[in-house]
Amino acid sequence: MLRPNFAKWGQTPEDIRQLSLKATHSRTRERFQALYAIGTGRSNARQWAQETHRCQRSILAWIHRYNNEGPDSLTYQATGGIIVRLGHIEK
Repeated sequence: MLRPNFAKWGQTPEDIRQLSLKATHSRTRERFQALYAIGTGRSNARQWAQETHRCQRSILAWIHRYNNEGPDSLTYQATGGIIVRLGHIEK
């Protein structure tokens, strides 16, 4: 079973829980909540995906990203798409 490797990044489950509480963006909070639940054995990727109506592949990707690149890699960043500003649509 794939789990986040907190020790690799010098973190504890409590550190991840705190990140999930303090993150400014809801998507970042959600990612850290998933890592916390899975890393503490309270859930697994399949269960978390079902409970949150997310794709299991997304959950697994978050774990892989965390394990390979660290906690900063889970911070939500807008990736393009259509942005509506002042009544204009920009691409």
